[in-house]
Amino acid sequence: MSKPSTIDISKVKKSYFNLLAVLTTSDIIESRYIRCLIKWGIQLGVTVPDLQELEKTTVSLPSDKAGRLEAIYHLIYMIYLDKVVEDIELEVASSYAEKLGFQKGLVGDLFKSIATIGYDSHSAQDVRKEVEDFLKLQNI
Repeated sequence: MSKPSTIDISKVKKSYFNLLAVLTTSDIIESRYIRCLIKWGIQLGVTVPDLQELEKTTVSLPSDKAGRLEAIYHLIYMIYLDKVVEDIELEVASSYAEKLGFQKGLVGDLFKSIATIGYDSHSAQDVRKEVEDFLKLQNI
């Protein structure tokens, strides 16, 4: 997906920082996860000042339905930044989505569903609607 004008990159970065904070609090982090996180950071244009600002703020997981939906949407956005869906990206996204409170099987199904659509041919709004519809079907 190309970077649409309808997405607020600062919100995507906030989701990225939440993801980063959650995954880095684990006792063990796989190096391939770290490579994925670094790649997303570069693609999002995360800068040293962004990281310095992160140190001053409290990172928290969204607990409300809208916040969790936004976090999932941002994960999908990050996966598609380079227009290539990699298995490791789906693993990282699934791991984080589980920490957001989604069931593992549900998350896998959602990401497989999104990965099979032609992301370039769909607008950001279409993908957002797909995520919303999927979560409604799952009573989330």
